Amino acid sequence: MGMYTTIKHKQGKRMFACYGAQMFVGCGSACFHATLKYTTQMLDELPMLYLCAFVFYALVEADKKPVYGVLFPSVLFTFQAGITLTYLFWMQSPVFHQVAFGLTSVACVVFGLRRMKEMRLSNHTSRILSRMHLLGHVGMWGGFLAWNLDNVFCHRLRSYRSQVGTPLDTLLQLHGWWHILTAYGSTYLLLWVHFIRLARLGHDHLFTVRYRLGFLPYAALKNPKKID
Repeated sequence: MGMYTTIKHKQGKRMFACYGAQMFVGCGSACFHATLKYTTQMLDELPMLYLCAFVFYALVEADKKPVYGVLFPSVLFTFQAGITLTYLFWMQSPVFHQVAFGLTSVACVVFGLRRMKEMRLSNHTSRILSRMHLLGHVGMWGGFLAWNLDNVFCHRLRSYRSQVGTPLDTLLQLHGWWHILTAYGSTYLLLWVHFIRLARLGHDHLFTVRYRLGFLPYAALKNPKKID
């Protein structure tokens, strides 16, 4: 939906790439959980880093025309390639991936907040950005909490699930909730980045957040007309 809206409203390739990277993370995660193989595990974990790289690029190069030319994407590519090769051939530890992902995520959030402070935002845009940012963090940190609780209390949760039976055992599938919550969290954070870019382009007053089927958020025009 994010990719579709960026094409429909001619909002450039940067946000299209961010939404596409998010979709690739989901596909890689599905492949890993369907096979539980090391190769597909890399399709689950490494695209998370690449998604952060696309987001960081979109925040740094938030204006219509890139400021740093090919230099900045070249540095980002080299950095991500270094992390990838290190993870694949040297430090094959989940902790290394978690630290790398955490640092790049923090960099994205910090730079996004910096972009917000640089701009004079309308009340409409400020409310949307604050809400997207808050819901994004609630989803990501809530998912992170569910994932850690599942790791620590795995055997006990299995016992509880066998006792309550179907369908209530679904509520105790905390690893599943980790995926749902982080999917929502990452989507809201992408919308946060999306509206930062719209504000930089001066189009933010034309857009709002709407929900498809009542629960799928996306950036939509307030009025059904195209932007030149």
